[in-house]
Amino acid sequence: MRIMFVGDSMTIGSAGDYTWRYRMWEHLNRTFGRRYAIVGPRSELYDPRADAPVSQDYADPGFPPAARRHLAGWGEGWLHMAPLIEEAVRAHRADTLLVSLGLIDLGFYTGAEDTVANARRFLAGARAANPRVQVVVLPVIPNVRAESDALFAAEVERFNELLAKAVADLDSPASPLLLASRPAGYRLHRDTYDGTHPGPSGEHLIAAAFADAMYQAWDVGDRYTPADRTGRRPR
Repeated sequence: MRIMFVGDSMTIGSAGDYTWRYRMWEHLNRTFGRRYAIVGPRSELYDPRADAPVSQDYADPGFPPAARRHLAGWGEGWLHMAPLIEEAVRAHRADTLLVSLGLIDLGFYTGAEDTVANARRFLAGARAANPRVQVVVLPVIPNVRAESDALFAAEVERFNELLAKAVADLDSPASPLLLASRPAGYRLHRDTYDGTHPGPSGEHLIAAAFADAMYQAWDVGDRYTPADRTGRRPR
């Protein structure tokens, strides 16, 4: 299995973060039982001081460079990843994509209908590179803006409905698509450090959503049972 993490700021993470990618790597090491690789064209974290993805300051310096690979970007969404995914899948021979995108699109770039159109473009591009690629997609987790902006909250809800329909429409035995459940019990004021980006408990919950979906649908690994879901975000 060659896994590529695809996402926005919640996936790339910021300097000093563990990231949910790290939590997923730990989980796979505990439960997968076979050889796998994490692949992708990038490995950096976003550095707020440089306002650029140039940091390798992961909270655990023992996180191996080979496991840091991803295709994620601060401020990048389906709009940005759709043109990139075909080449990324082909170049890195990815066969499994774990995708968390959409919040930044809905917040700054496109409405629900255009965002799901870009998601469909993304999936078509991934399949053009690998007709047997399998994809797990996470619904958009509304951020703190949704608490005060009813129109934005409605767009998030509408997009998640359209995304579920797109996954159902496009799923196939040859190239399975799976919609993960929204992370169980995810609370913005506990599981993020700023109302959007996950802290340690949020990282565990996002990783659990992907891991549990893969286990339940594809018998990959096991249910997510981290030794510790707590801890403050390091700085």
